[in-house]
Amino acid sequence: MRFSGTMTALVTPFTRAVVDEKAYRALIERQITQGIHGLVPCGTTGESATLSHAEHERVIELCIDQARGRVPVLAGAGSNNTAEAVRLVHFAQKAGADGALLITPYYNKPTQEGLYQHFKAIAESVDFPLVPYNVPSRTGCNLLPDTLARLASDFSNIVGVKEATGDMTQCSRILKSCPAGFSVLSGDDFTALPLMSLGGCGVISVTSNVAPEQMVGMYNSFAAGDLPRAVRIHRTLLSLHDALFSETNPIPAKTALALMGLASGELRLPLCPMNEANKTKLVDELVRQGLLPQMRK
Repeated sequence: MRFSGTMTALVTPFTRAVVDEKAYRALIERQITQGIHGLVPCGTTGESATLSHAEHERVIELCIDQARGRVPVLAGAGSNNTAEAVRLVHFAQKAGADGALLITPYYNKPTQEGLYQHFKAIAESVDFPLVPYNVPSRTGCNLLPDTLARLASDFSNIVGVKEATGDMTQCSRILKSCPAGFSVLSGDDFTALPLMSLGGCGVISVTSNVAPEQMVGMYNSFAAGDLPRAVRIHRTLLSLHDALFSETNPIPAKTALALMGLASGELRLPLCPMNEANKTKLVDELVRQGLLPQMRK
């Protein structure tokens, strides 16, 4: 399995503190209808840190069931507890996911050798595609290119990385040092196109929750060799990215979906509603992008 294209890091909709299964299925269907290339449940955007184990498993099952094999499902299964990550990966495989996304252990601050041993233990426990997720701004540790290349060389089921440093030098070193066919996916909407221009194969996107057709269009244009159109879409989307990252993800994305009438926008503490000034800017940007055509500036 090679993961590529625009894949959406799905929000998890809640209604009165419970996972809203009907809204979740509708969000997934909208993604597929608008051409998305893959779905990623239970990541950062899905508020996995505040899901119970039962909720985590149910959300993955719902995504797989709704996708019905039409697009790949890369299930969030990481933890800062290696044994827990192993358990979650085994669940994802049994549930029918196409692979597992594994965040680097947060809070523990492992060394590079510790990171290697963490992913080694997971890779040796299962015959299943694995994608480490490197986001130092969230975790406090950075999975460096040499360590990643060592993992990719030693374990054939470590098939890619979600690289969210936004550092094109680091991305270049990953692309140079990892085996051919290794999927390097941007975990940062702002740098999706720059990374693809270096040899990356797609993006795991937050913005595509709100604007899947546009994010898919950027990737498809690039893949078809129409770089000018890809660049135009990239530039058009920059201000939407700004609005969707004006506060901690997924606060603005869930707020946008609520404004669009697609989900409640309910968050779990310690995340809280957007402040009004940022929300007003978000509304203005959604209108400008044609995503709230019924509203006026």
